[in-house]
Amino acid sequence: MRLFKRTPWRWCTLGAITLAAKLAFELMPGIGRAAAEVIVPVIECGLIIGAAQLERGAKLELSCVAAAFRAPAAALAAIVVSSLLVSAVEFGFAYALGGVNLLAEPDDPRMTAGLALAVIGAGMLASLPFVFVPPAALFQRAGFLGSFAASLRGFALNVTPLLLFGLISLALAVVGLLTFWIGLIAVFPLLAAANYAAWKDIYSPPVESLRSY
Repeated sequence: MRLFKRTPWRWCTLGAITLAAKLAFELMPGIGRAAAEVIVPVIECGLIIGAAQLERGAKLELSCVAAAFRAPAAALAAIVVSSLLVSAVEFGFAYALGGVNLLAEPDDPRMTAGLALAVIGAGMLASLPFVFVPPAALFQRAGFLGSFAASLRGFALNVTPLLLFGLISLALAVVGLLTFWIGLIAVFPLLAAANYAAWKDIYSPPVESLRSY
């Protein structure tokens, strides 16, 4: 919230761009949903880069929405794979509990509100061990395996606060969905800024060592 309050309207603009990209891919027939699973996580990392810009005292630039695409290949691979692992859990839960294939049938009528909440909750829990993969990959040049190792280590040392973080994130996501996705315009940047702040608190990396974008 400290970072968000510095420039809320610019944050919300970035959130709107991120949400628009997500919806555009998911509404695209054919491979749109699959493309979203690969491209949107990288776009979302632009919000983490934006948080780093603000922390350095720079202006939050709208161009940061595409900044993560300039990351090294190993960093991009770590970001995408960590997101795909979470998506795999969500898809598995949806299919196991309701027979819903999210990849092929995103609007399946069997996807009830209760099932949707269960799927989102499962995804949120599954994401916690990988929550620090993006900042480690983007800023610490940790490489593919190093990013996962760093995130798992941070999770193991902070299970309780990260579970609380996950519950708050779940609540914010539900609020965003209940507002017909409009609330996600603020939820996306809030969670990204919180992710960056938590990563800085846990790992305390020297500012001068961080890769800039």
